[in-house]
Amino acid sequence: MSVSVVVPIYNEVENIPLLHSAVTAVMQKHGQPYEVILVNDGSKDGSGAALEALAKSDPAVRVIEFRKNYGQTAAMQAGMQAASMNSIVLLDGDLQNDPTDIPMLLAKLDEGFDLVHGWRKNRQDTFINRKLPSKIANWLISKVTGFPVHDLGCTLKAVRTEIAHELQLYGEMHRFIPILAHWRGARCAEVVTNHHPRRFGQSKYGISRTTRVILDLLTVKYFIQYVVSPMKLFGSIGLLSLLTGFISGVATLWMKVEQGVDMTGNPLLLLTAMSVMMGMQFLFFGMLGELCSRIYFATQHQTNYTIRRTFNFEKQSISMNQDRRAA
Repeated sequence: MSVSVVVPIYNEVENIPLLHSAVTAVMQKHGQPYEVILVNDGSKDGSGAALEALAKSDPAVRVIEFRKNYGQTAAMQAGMQAASMNSIVLLDGDLQNDPTDIPMLLAKLDEGFDLVHGWRKNRQDTFINRKLPSKIANWLISKVTGFPVHDLGCTLKAVRTEIAHELQLYGEMHRFIPILAHWRGARCAEVVTNHHPRRFGQSKYGISRTTRVILDLLTVKYFIQYVVSPMKLFGSIGLLSLLTGFISGVATLWMKVEQGVDMTGNPLLLLTAMSVMMGMQFLFFGMLGELCSRIYFATQHQTNYTIRRTFNFEKQSISMNQDRRAA
């Protein structure tokens, strides 16, 4: 299985030579074709020059340099889209992930899995601002998405290239790669991996990212459950609001007829009006969502299903492609 090793780099000038040596040693021992894609995410510490020198000295090294710092998610997306081998390994540039774990992940792919993600069971980080927020986030994400996982924050992953090319990552969604791949029908597995203390530089991630992770979690939840049919979400809320309005309206009329309560001073009348208006608005949002969903799938040339493999379709596919080119 040929391998593309994708590494986001942001101000890691001291780690780059050590990272290159460790990854190269592992991949040469692996004995299969490989490439190392290093994505310079707007570094300002001399990492760009170090990466350029590596690319000149080692033909297996590919370098992508951003104009500015776009974040780890964008760097991973660029690296995965540029990958040309059969499988992709994602790795941090700070040497806290252990490159010697790569063969274990690839062996798991050979067992038939589409994505294998690491679990830093013995994580070498501070407890208050790294471990504790991570434990809380992983528990919350697992409960919300229904995806059993111990460590979504671990960058070390191996994924088949066709799966990686289907993923569209934005915001801080790199940590949701296993969930998004699972949504696309990928068979996922989790393995315990090594984790080392940071030797050089400073961590770029901390508790300040919590808000963005929570917002991205809401987005992921929407995508994996409602993006194909938004009316299921907005329509349900709309119907619940209309039901609330109907019940409060009946209660208002009953109080007027049976007890002589003034309708204009009854708060249930306001609840009726607000519930009916909200219900109509959510139904309207659902219809707009359905329209946007269809536009999205049509313009992106995507379907709301995925195909693992086919049999005896090669000739038909070729003729269909020829007909499209002729048209």
